[in-house]
Amino acid sequence: MSDDTNRPVREIRDVWITPDEAPEWMRHATDEGAQTMRWDESQQRLVEQTGVRVEDDYVLDDEIPEDERMIINMGPQHPSTHGVLRLQIELEGEIVRRVKPIIGYLHTGMEKTGETLTYMQGGTNVTRMDYLSPFFNELVFSLAVEKLLAVEIPPRAQAIRVLMTELNRATSHLVSLATQGMDVGALSMMLYGFRERELILAFFEKTTGLRMNHNYIRPGGVAADLPDGWEDDIEEILQKTPVGLADYEDLLKANPIWEGRTRGVGVISPEECFAYGITGPPLRATGVDLDLRKSQPYSGIDQYEFDVAVGSHGDVYDRYRIRVQEILQSLRIVQQVADQMPSGDYRTDDHKVTPPPRKRIDESMEALIHHFKLFTEGFKVPEGEVYTAVESPRGELGCYLVSDGSAKPYRMHIRAPSFANLQGLPIMMADSLVADSVATIASVDPVMGDVDR
Repeated sequence: MSDDTNRPVREIRDVWITPDEAPEWMRHATDEGAQTMRWDESQQRLVEQTGVRVEDDYVLDDEIPEDERMIINMGPQHPSTHGVLRLQIELEGEIVRRVKPIIGYLHTGMEKTGETLTYMQGGTNVTRMDYLSPFFNELVFSLAVEKLLAVEIPPRAQAIRVLMTELNRATSHLVSLATQGMDVGALSMMLYGFRERELILAFFEKTTGLRMNHNYIRPGGVAADLPDGWEDDIEEILQKTPVGLADYEDLLKANPIWEGRTRGVGVISPEECFAYGITGPPLRATGVDLDLRKSQPYSGIDQYEFDVAVGSHGDVYDRYRIRVQEILQSLRIVQQVADQMPSGDYRTDDHKVTPPPRKRIDESMEALIHHFKLFTEGFKVPEGEVYTAVESPRGELGCYLVSDGSAKPYRMHIRAPSFANLQGLPIMMADSLVADSVATIASVDPVMGDVDR
């Protein structure tokens, strides 16, 4: 059978492999079929699903017998899809012809939840979206609120923010390298990556009281100053982490098996990245020198010297190399911050945003009332709308806020880099071997909490 575009249309059978082929009673029982690939898709949907919106690198061959193509589900329970990402893959033998990412298995409604919380409480919500880089979520939210408030952040608070976020970039990339190595078969990478990460997380716990989901970076500054002896902790991190990275180099950089599984795999072009809104390491791996820390600096990060790691081939191997280099550059920034850490307060002295010092609460009833009202009612933000963005480990992380003059956001939306980067999977995986799927997914480094929010 064929329709007016001469594409094959699969008949409904008693045994089905997608909800589209389910019996009539089953298709009405669930709306999941609305998410699946169909054999009679419109030309526009085919273009999107086959990843040829920019470059026509895939042509549907109508001469291939229908029974030689099949659609399989990879995930959502598959460990390499993080347990909450589902891919519908159309296979022709061992060759991937079409891919459709299906998301929503981790949906939590955090953006809508953010509209029910005060600006003071908002950090506890956004920090859980991308749980591998929570400081960046806290930072972009705080920057958006501070832009509406028009408050000035002390230099020490800005330096602490840069210190914590760059260390967080290193920990996020370490997890990416560890899990990608395990996915491709380099099991030792899982042990190595978490070994160095543990050292930095210990410092996070010492500073914020938590290993993740910190609510440390807040509108007006940070929750607390750096702990006593923080210089020694940073020095230990700066000494041991590069040594650990040398182990990665020995294990992977010139490993013929690793190169065979990653070079020329999951290729994407700069034009395709721009068309789909792909940013971060996947974009820079194509040769595009774009980093918000350079193009749109924030929190005084333009005071520090560092290089933007750029690749040339846009494949899995280049994305791996970008992350290794970015860890080294982040440590370079951390060293400069530690050497130049300014003195002063770690939060703004604007009393409408900052609660009074703890000692003052014991001495003054007015200070106690002020503290109580700030944490129960929050502070009001002038009317307006704002968008701010920072360079997270996965790309451009943006926060759009609309204020109606109350103590809670009227609207909040997060521009999540993982959400945009996942759109590139149909392009990266088209016409590749199904065995390369896991390597390609891992190289994108998606965090599904960042996608579903």
